[in-house]
Amino acid sequence: MKDKAITLNDIAARLNVSTVTVSKALRNHPDISPATTKLIKKVAEELGYTPNIMARNLSARKSNTIGVVIPKIAHFFFGSIIEHIYDIAFEHNYEIILTVSQENPEREKKHIHTLMAMKVDGIIISITQETRDYEIFELVRRRGIPIVFMDRIPNIENINSVAVNDWQGAYKAIEHAIKLGYRKIGHLAGYTNINIGKNRMQGFYDAMNKYNLEINPEWIIEGGFGEKYGYDAFMKLFKENNLPDLFFTVTYPVALGVYIAAAEVGLKIPDDIDVLCFGNAEVQNFLSPPLSCIDQSTKQLSESAMDIIMKSIKDPETETKNIIIDTELVLRGTCISYNKNN
Repeated sequence: MKDKAITLNDIAARLNVSTVTVSKALRNHPDISPATTKLIKKVAEELGYTPNIMARNLSARKSNTIGVVIPKIAHFFFGSIIEHIYDIAFEHNYEIILTVSQENPEREKKHIHTLMAMKVDGIIISITQETRDYEIFELVRRRGIPIVFMDRIPNIENINSVAVNDWQGAYKAIEHAIKLGYRKIGHLAGYTNINIGKNRMQGFYDAMNKYNLEINPEWIIEGGFGEKYGYDAFMKLFKENNLPDLFFTVTYPVALGVYIAAAEVGLKIPDDIDVLCFGNAEVQNFLSPPLSCIDQSTKQLSESAMDIIMKSIKDPETETKNIIIDTELVLRGTCISYNKNN
């Protein structure tokens, strides 16, 4: 048999007080003395009382919850983002309801509908690589729910957003490679309907053009943001005997796909082919060789997104903000010298 859920009435009966007194004490209401509040909380804990959050939300019209929608969770970037968001939410006495779209726009819509039904106070989202229909986001706004787009941002006017300077990071990476002596540079790009794919590709093109370097269109492959895409793109060019000297990849997982493919065909990084990626992860230190990258601060992204959402919850009339965070080049074991034998 399941234990009966403990109610306010049970606590009130145990202490011979009213349910109103119990309710106020559990909410630290100033009407109740500190001694009585302490006693009521002690008894509530002994009885195993847990508040009915849904009922409380309906009466308070505030849930103290924030919904988060991300495309992947088995990914250092998003995992780190979530950890920071949870820490900040905890400090503000908020709970996070996490959903994962798995890069599927239909799942994304379903998650957003669920979060709205749960009466979350706000939503932070990084859209899928396949998202083309933005009507669900307009619905969120019409419902008066604050929403902040993070990292991956749809082309919608007057929205809150937080992203890194993707163009700057890509430009910085390619300029570094060029100054080392690299000329045959390929870009395994993300989908350009997503801001990160579009802006990182533009940074690549602008750096190559600044130094008057020829851009081989066969070395610019647009695709996804995951490991399989990096593997498949590498194998395609390898089989065509058409590899560049260096790959700049749109994300770390794409670079990991290149590492796997290169090892499979017996090519050494960075001796036979070099790699530089956008996105940092601690595990990159343990690759062989350690992977150099453009670092995007997950801490700054999370703090900025949470700051916007908390202010928007407090004041729905707050002006929209579009925050851009600078990137840094982190050099490890790749793209640190030019192999002239390439």
